[in-house]
Parts: sequence; structure tokens; C-alpha cells
Amino acid sequence: MNKNILVTGGLGYIGSHTVVALQEAGYDVIIIDDLSNSELFVLDRIEQITGIKPAFHQIDLKDEKLVHEFFQNQKVDGVIHFAAHKAVGESVQKPLMYHKNNLLGLINVLEAMNENKVDHFLFSSSCTVYGQADKMPIDESAPIKKAESPYAKTKQMGEEILEDFVQSFDKNVISLRYFNPVGAHPTGLIGELPKGVPNNLVPFVTQTAAGMRDFLSVFGSDYPTRDGTAIRDYIYVCDLADAHVKGLTRLIEKKNQEGLEVFNLGTGIGSTVLEVVQAFERVNNLKLKYKLVDRRAGDIVEAFADNAKAEKELGWKPTTDLDECMRTAWKWQKGLDF
Repeated sequence: MNKNILVTGGLGYIGSHTVVALQEAGYDVIIIDDLSNSELFVLDRIEQITGIKPAFHQIDLKDEKLVHEFFQNQKVDGVIHFAAHKAVGESVQKPLMYHKNNLLGLINVLEAMNENKVDHFLFSSSCTVYGQADKMPIDESAPIKKAESPYAKTKQMGEEILEDFVQSFDKNVISLRYFNPVGAHPTGLIGELPKGVPNNLVPFVTQTAAGMRDFLSVFGSDYPTRDGTAIRDYIYVCDLADAHVKGLTRLIEKKNQEGLEVFNLGTGIGSTVLEVVQAFERVNNLKLKYKLVDRRAGDIVEAFADNAKAEKELGWKPTTDLDECMRTAWKWQKGLDF
């Protein structure tokens, strides 16, 4: 019997790549998405890649009644929870929207899981839970500092809620703290597709290259880094998807050592914003227009991962370099017809 895996936010960027990886690993996938930051055509693109169209339900997870009805009517063996608002800058401007969406949606799913005896849960967390860490690279023992944005707070609170959930109800949870996902599926059929103005660097880069934006804003050029721009750990989205499959399989096969396990997912390499721009220009033989502008609220100086725990426990490590990420991101952008 194949296991049925619910992927919330499964038509989003990381969600859609993880759905593909789950299907390729032999899992049956059910997607819940409210389409607030995703497009329905992604469902057909997933089918083009894998030959299988996943079941899809358009549900807002803030609607407690609909969430409970879904779980009562579906056999679910495990949940991967992506559905959340995810932009640091936007969360500073709209904090209540972020708290309401990210926390209420999570709580409704956990309550419905508990009522329907679903035991395995994978949480999409973030390196932002560490705030500005004292030392690099960041490993899982780094202290959870005061969050720099409402978005980061929702991830910290989410993990705290999961800690209580595990202790009270004897559930199995893995929280994956990832760094900066980039790139697109090698087919060019799915990739990062923000609605409105992008909040992440690479869609801004590709949209600028495509002529959709006049120039790329590089936020902050006075950071204490090698070229003055902020440093992040850019991890290929398909490598991330692979980690989700490995994490889920670990839970289902009962190989987890604790009720709540935490893993950092990153490459271990920090790249500045300008280094990302230069890699994009180099591999795609393009020149980008960019401007150095003021720092953005909620941003930290640098963050890159120590991923040794994920390699040891999950048997996972990233295999794709920044150049390939930039190549796939541009292939995806060029394939969009709008």
C-alpha cells in the first residue's frame, strides 16, 4: 500500500518541487493550497514531469471547519506543511496577517491530525529562527535569538507549538530549517513564481534580466562583508525537496531518535548578493542592471549553514552548485509566457 502524503502549500515554490520528489519516490500525494501565492497551472506541470496528477483541494487552512472535514474524509499517513506567508519585508509591514495566517493554519492542521490519528509531520521552518547568529556556520545547537521579523517569529512560535504537540500527543515531527532556496526544476516546468513584486533575490534577478523590472535593488552595501552586501546560503530547490522526502521517510520508518528533530538545510557556503548576481551573469552570458540601495528592515548580515547533522542523520547533502541554480532559474523564467 502506498502512503498518502498531504502537502500543504503544495503548488508553491518548494512545495511543488517536493511533490515531484515524493511522487518519484513512490508516495501518493494530496495537495492543499489556497492559491494565494501560487498558480493552478503548476498542477499540470507536475503531471508533465512525473506522469501523475496529484489530488488537489483548494482550502484556506485558516478555515477550521474545512480543514477538519478534509482530514475526516481522507486517509493521510503523513503531512508536509509548507503553507505560510514567507516574505521577511512584507511581514514587517503586515505583522498581524503573518501571525494569523502562519500560526492559525498550523494549529488547525495539528488539531485535525490529532483527532484523526495522523502521527507524522514535517515542518517547513527557516534559518531566520536563529536571528543574527554569533558564529558561522550555524549548527542546530545555535541559540534561538530574538527574531528580526514577524515572519521569523512565526517560525519560532511554530516550532514551540510543535514541541508542545509532540510532548502532549506523542507525535513524530521533523522541523527543517532551511536557508535560501533558489533555482528551478531542470525541466524548466516549475520554479519560483511570486505574485506581485518578488521578495526573494533570484526572482528579482531573473525578472530584471527578462526586462520586467528596470533594475535590481541590492539592499544594503555597507554590511561588514567582503563586498558590503549581505551573505546568505543559497540552496538548490531540488536538493531541498530531496531532504523533505528523506525526512518524511525517516518518520514513516520510525527511524527518528526523538519526537521532535531539527535539521539545518544549506550548502555550508555563504555567497554575497553581488556574487549571486555575478554568477547569474556569467553562466547565462547576460548583464544585469542593479542599484545599491538602503538596507531592508528585518534583514541580517550573514547566515550560512553547518549541515553535518542532516548528512549524518538523514543521509542528505546538497549536490548542486550556485552556477547550476542560476542556469535553471533563467531557464524557468524564459519559459514563462507572461
